[in-house]
Amino acid sequence: MSQKFSILWADDEIDLLKPHILFLEQKGYEITTANSGVDAIDEVEGRNFDVIFLDEMMPGMTGLETLQQIKQLKPQIPVVMITKSEEEHIMDDAIGGKIADYLIKPLNPSQIWLSVKKILQNKQLIDTKTTQSYQQEFMQISLALGDAQDPKDWAELYRKLTFWELQIDSTENKNMLEVLENQKSEANSSFAKFIKDNYLDWLEEKNQEKPLMSHKVLKEKVFPVLRDKKPLFLIVIDNLRLDQWEDMEKLLSPYFNVEEKSTYYSILPTTTAFARNALFSGMMPSDMARFYPKLWEDEDSDEGKNNFEEEWLRINLTKNRLNHKFTYNKILQTNQGKAVLDQFHTFLQTDLNVLVYNFVDMVSHARTDMKMIRELAPDESAYRSLTRSWFEHSSLFELLKKIQNAGADVIVTTDHGTKKVNKPYRIIGDKNVTTNLRYKQGKNLNFEQGKVFEIKKPEDAMLPRLNVSTSYVFAVEDYFFAYPNNYNYYVNYYKDTFQHGGISLEEMIVPLVHLTPKR
Repeated sequence: MSQKFSILWADDEIDLLKPHILFLEQKGYEITTANSGVDAIDEVEGRNFDVIFLDEMMPGMTGLETLQQIKQLKPQIPVVMITKSEEEHIMDDAIGGKIADYLIKPLNPSQIWLSVKKILQNKQLIDTKTTQSYQQEFMQISLALGDAQDPKDWAELYRKLTFWELQIDSTENKNMLEVLENQKSEANSSFAKFIKDNYLDWLEEKNQEKPLMSHKVLKEKVFPVLRDKKPLFLIVIDNLRLDQWEDMEKLLSPYFNVEEKSTYYSILPTTTAFARNALFSGMMPSDMARFYPKLWEDEDSDEGKNNFEEEWLRINLTKNRLNHKFTYNKILQTNQGKAVLDQFHTFLQTDLNVLVYNFVDMVSHARTDMKMIRELAPDESAYRSLTRSWFEHSSLFELLKKIQNAGADVIVTTDHGTKKVNKPYRIIGDKNVTTNLRYKQGKNLNFEQGKVFEIKKPEDAMLPRLNVSTSYVFAVEDYFFAYPNNYNYYVNYYKDTFQHGGISLEEMIVPLVHLTPKR
């Protein structure tokens, strides 16, 4: 041990514990003893300890009473409760008092040492093991990167990268994070080539290699669950990435079992207007524009293009010959979330309840526009933390607890993810070109060939054609489009912001999770 940890051990029979104390001292720990709860409190008031062993059955002030006072004095010190009793109420009181561990006499040296090590060196040991494990996995991921040939391979690779990103992020020094980020960058470069080579082929109806995509999600993953004839909740969290979901899922583990956890591929462009309308309608954008022109709006506005999600959902249900009752709610503000909670009882009488939560999307836009939000979430880790914090205190979390209590199933998904952009890519277009930083739709687009995916014939990608010379261009990796005029200001403003619309693992491969309530 590089650091000498100090332990306070309070027990009215402390002399009988001499062998255990000597054992810990030989391991490098500094031990201070106390014969009563009062003496223990005096010691705690006078100095700091790294951990406290506390006998529960002391005369006078009991261990539980001592614990309560210690927690008021110095709540940060971990306390291990030691007792001869196995009575459940004592265990409950001790655990309720936020103890770090619970040991039952007779003790043995290894048991004590393990408890100390778990408390004092847990973080260090986990950090070391995480670093070693990722170093071993690094080569396997690199090999998988070279061998990835189909959508399932890429989804699995992205899941692995996300897993290790979260593991490394939880370590103290994060010394492998740069290596992971470089590997992820390499993966995104190869993924862009994969999409360029395969995306248009996936849209052919007879293609057997195509992944599940936006317009097929409801038909293949949501509607079959409806046939169970009980309330089903579909929750769409706009702009949610796989890593953000993994962080949120931990909060839900006491309430739900994960029946199925998978991913699907967002269509291009990976924007709310295209991908979410496809999700609800069960159609690609060109078919929506062709068959329902009054519902499809061509202006450059996500909000303008998402005023008819309820109608698209109704069309999709009818098309699949389903006559189930459904509700649709879009939650943009706190009062709307509270209103949903207030009317929860009505949802239990409805077959399908669809709720769209826009908070994560609003955070990504606010982070671009507001300096304070950008400083709150300067990197991927802080951005995840901000999302988790919102969810933990949101009406959505409260709703999910109500759903669990009612015994209903939930499907959670999103319409697309988001990508932190760093590299500008020059493009020229007329005033009618879309303003999105990750894709451009318009005529006479002029750009340097290379790090883009160009679709000259929109119909090949089942996208609407506004005029005879309309084309679509998608940014890849962490590039974003910038116009030559006022170039430096534009680049400085948007560099290191979270954007969506283009091609990346983060934007295209998104979570789709079926949760069943724990009883």
